[in-house]
Amino acid sequence: MGQRKLELILLTGKITIYRTTLQIVGDIDLENYDLKSRLIVPLDEYLGIDKLPFKVSIRAMIEIAFWGQNQSSFKRAKEIIKRIYNIEVCTNNVLKITEFIGKIVFDYNYDKAIKIWDNRTNIDINCINKKGTIYIQADGAAVNTRVEDENGSTWKENKLGILFSESDLYKRKNKANLILHKEYVAYVGSVDIFRILIFAKAVELEYWKYENIVFLSDGATWLRNMISELFPEAIQILDKYHLIENIYDYGKFIFKEDMKKVEKFKDKIIGYCYSKEYNLIEKELKKYKDIIIPSTVCNLPIYLRNNKDKIDYSTYEHNGWFVGSGAIESSNKTVVQQRLKQAGMRWSVDGANYLITLRCYHESGHWDEIEKIVVDYLSQ
Repeated sequence: MGQRKLELILLTGKITIYRTTLQIVGDIDLENYDLKSRLIVPLDEYLGIDKLPFKVSIRAMIEIAFWGQNQSSFKRAKEIIKRIYNIEVCTNNVLKITEFIGKIVFDYNYDKAIKIWDNRTNIDINCINKKGTIYIQADGAAVNTRVEDENGSTWKENKLGILFSESDLYKRKNKANLILHKEYVAYVGSVDIFRILIFAKAVELEYWKYENIVFLSDGATWLRNMISELFPEAIQILDKYHLIENIYDYGKFIFKEDMKKVEKFKDKIIGYCYSKEYNLIEKELKKYKDIIIPSTVCNLPIYLRNNKDKIDYSTYEHNGWFVGSGAIESSNKTVVQQRLKQAGMRWSVDGANYLITLRCYHESGHWDEIEKIVVDYLSQ
């Protein structure tokens, strides 16, 4: 069908609509409307979109929000919409529509999580035929906001969680695992809300049906406490590569940048982890107990003391479990950094949460669910 142009005179002025680009304002079949070549009408009311926010269809809003969360900036999203649909949407409206859809989805997700959390004591987690492994990983990454804390910092921590199971893995010929699918959860703010969201996601995945719940982290206190509360039966693993980084950090200070000594020290500590000889780790670290460690350097004795039950790497690897949290680190780049940490970006806390919620839906493969969520909300 060609681009047969219809010039319509609205009360607000003249617009030009092309059939090939009308999809952006919804599935409107112009043949169903008795439109003349020149018609003086309030067209938004005539087409039934006058009561909708921004006077565009639900599908149009969702499409704009898709590009708003998918591109590196709202300006870039505007350019993509213009290129693909030949329709002008100003940058500010892309932002407003994206945040509008994001808030609907965020509120829906939060309300659903609260219901699951409030009903958690009634969940029957007794499953006889348990099998397989479900992995949970979480980490924090700072997002620059417009809100200052008591120290004058505008950086707030976004907490990101990912969940995947053995069925989501593809084993390559070199025996490395490729994760085909991950479920994402994120929240800019307190761990109290984040734990509810990640627990709700685990319930949706029926975590109790798995024989093993494996949680990998960098050993942060809030992560240890959260997983111990939510999933006391979980096998907690300290990311081996994060541990090695901290050993290097500590060793370079202790041995004054003598890398031969640092390497030997690192090999010794990791070797004791594999041989399950934590007492020898303590003995080795006692040699340096009188050295004052600055706050900028990892205090390895305290770090390992807090995570000593999470460093049995020989057992973990024998069972075929991940010992590195590279999946969550790459997810932080995909979900957070590529969209919310471009040069000069600053966010309202709510705006960041709305956008990250949309990012999580998209990266989890659930974008198609958003239309029903929005339709149900707008029909209330």
